[in-house]
Amino acid sequence: MNPSPEERPVRAASTLILLRDAADGVEVLMLKRHGLSETLGGAFVFPGGKVDAEDAALDGEHFLDQTASVLHDRLGEQDIDTATAVGLYVAALRETFEESGLLLAQQLAPAQSDAALARLAQGTAFNALLAELQLRLCVDALAPWSRWITPPSSANKRFDTRFFVARAPEGLLARHDERETTEARWVLPRPALQSYWDGELMLAPPQIMTLAHLARHATVDSALTEARARRPALILPHILGQGDTRTMCYPGDELHPVRERAMPGPLRLFARNKRFEPLDGFEGFFG
Repeated sequence: MNPSPEERPVRAASTLILLRDAADGVEVLMLKRHGLSETLGGAFVFPGGKVDAEDAALDGEHFLDQTASVLHDRLGEQDIDTATAVGLYVAALRETFEESGLLLAQQLAPAQSDAALARLAQGTAFNALLAELQLRLCVDALAPWSRWITPPSSANKRFDTRFFVARAPEGLLARHDERETTEARWVLPRPALQSYWDGELMLAPPQIMTLAHLARHATVDSALTEARARRPALILPHILGQGDTRTMCYPGDELHPVRERAMPGPLRLFARNKRFEPLDGFEGFFG
């Protein structure tokens, strides 16, 4: 017998939103999921993936630039232990490195980054790779941004995903891995949402709402300052209806169980025209 929606397992995952300053504003790194991927095939997403047990087992004293207690406190989740908190940060960096070739580590030169990526492709485990190359991860650069939990009524696999933001490392080239991802692209939030609106870019609701939020920032410093000044928002989407009649409600909406708003942007997205739309049209993303 298949488990009920409420009984389906919820996997811990981490996502890293890498930002860089550009002439027209803040650019965000997005990767196109392989069209055959089980989850979000063909969609543009931020780098990230499931948390592995080894992520929490990394020796923080030797391989992290911040203590476990500080990382745990920044997450603001008192119901998890410090090792679990550390694992969330490490998973975000590991998955980003695996999918985009970008690794936030102290004094990492481009040539050393290429060598590390080659060793990873040969099957070297991430923790062993850090020890081999004596690398210290820049977990202190990651600021918790939000936490999204897939609702029980979703047709997709369920994840409890922590989103982090960080400034992209300079001098390193983002690339796709040709397995999980087929394209790496730096985008400006508002034009990316316009491309989504025009049917040129496929996005899932967490990416839509995050881009709408980031569009309010003109610089990386501005986004990081906001992230460091507040606890990460907990987003529990509430789905009404099915298929082409779905409505995605967010905290603060009158039909959502949580009445306090968690983030800027629309409180509802409606499934229309094969996309999710705010009630007031495109400009509703930024109201």
